[in-house]
Amino acid sequence: MVIPQHVAIILDGNGRWAKSKGMPRNYGHVRGAKNLETICRDAYNMGIKYLTVYLFSTENWKRSKEEVNALMDLFRSYTKTCKNTARKNNMKVRVLGDPEALDSDLRRSLKELEESSKGNTGLNFQIAINYGSRDEMVRAIRRLTQDCMEGEVRPEDIDERLVASYLDTREVPDPDLLIRTSGEQRLSNYLLWQLAYTEFYFTEVPWPAFTKEELWKAIEKYNSRERRYGGVKEEQHV
Repeated sequence: MVIPQHVAIILDGNGRWAKSKGMPRNYGHVRGAKNLETICRDAYNMGIKYLTVYLFSTENWKRSKEEVNALMDLFRSYTKTCKNTARKNNMKVRVLGDPEALDSDLRRSLKELEESSKGNTGLNFQIAINYGSRDEMVRAIRRLTQDCMEGEVRPEDIDERLVASYLDTREVPDPDLLIRTSGEQRLSNYLLWQLAYTEFYFTEVPWPAFTKEELWKAIEKYNSRERRYGGVKEEQHV
């Protein structure tokens, strides 16, 4: 069994799961956050080295003010829990996305989470908050353009590797496997550059009900795929 080095997950279905239980959407988000702690531990024990999760997109601001405020409060609580978890489990945390739209206290907590865990050598855990792939590319292009204008970069030296170094995911390998829970089959503006050769796995299981067994199913499906990276498999002649 080949274990993918890097797994990315779109954590979908919290609200629908809660509704199916007769509970408010925010209850689903709380249960989803709790499940994330479990899956982080399971992923590392399986041998996964990088785990990247989509917590809050640049488009999620369109949700009701009540739900957005509840999510921000949950993120505040989660960053504190994650800081303790990172210390306990030797987990290195990186934050993807544009923090400027977040409240100053949450920005500070996220920065402290990164700083306190940067020397850890266990699971590399990336959390995408106020993240959108198009926004990430725009921010990268702005920085790269500025460096060109200041003479730090020559236009003729720009290649894929250089562009990648300006993205939020710099120093993180591209995902091998993308999992999206709760039945939707779209990328929702997530890691569009990085997913160029990633294998996709979609499951009907909502995120709060996603277990280690479901993660194994995704890995088994990954092992059934043939990754050619645009090439052609040579036929074996008998």
